[in-house]
Amino acid sequence: MSAPLLLDLARSEDAARWPGAVVRQEATARRTYAARCALTDARDAVRRAATDRGLVPLPTVDQGARTELVEAGDRVAWCCRDDSEEAVALVRELTADGEFVADEVLDAAADTMVVNGLLALSEARTAVTADPSKAAEWCLAAVPHRALAVTLASADID
Repeated sequence: MSAPLLLDLARSEDAARWPGAVVRQEATARRTYAARCALTDARDAVRRAATDRGLVPLPTVDQGARTELVEAGDRVAWCCRDDSEEAVALVRELTADGEFVADEVLDAAADTMVVNGLLALSEARTAVTADPSKAAEWCLAAVPHRALAVTLASADID
């Protein structure tokens, strides 16, 4: 058998023997991969924006960790819009390995919703002179974001 086939065979045997460990390892790998992709995208954006200004320092480890926390908060916030029980399960999953604390993730999720509400209000402000009814629609669109931000900020997972 070739190496790829042997590797697939070994993976399936591991999954059969230790299904819980394999699931945790795959979840951690997905989070790590997503965080690395987000950091790479951020670095690329900084490099593109700074081509005419010289070298720009790359994000530090702390900045990378904060980026990962913001991404976790985004996932929880958008998940909470559809299903609050699924969002609680996601918070528990994100905090299971100890990398995040539930309050941090919920705060980041609340921040996401506050920013989305503010963006909707900003759109309302720009639309008010052209079309007042459109501005009213944008104001109404901000309400669910703000309400969800309050819900996330006051949530207690424990």
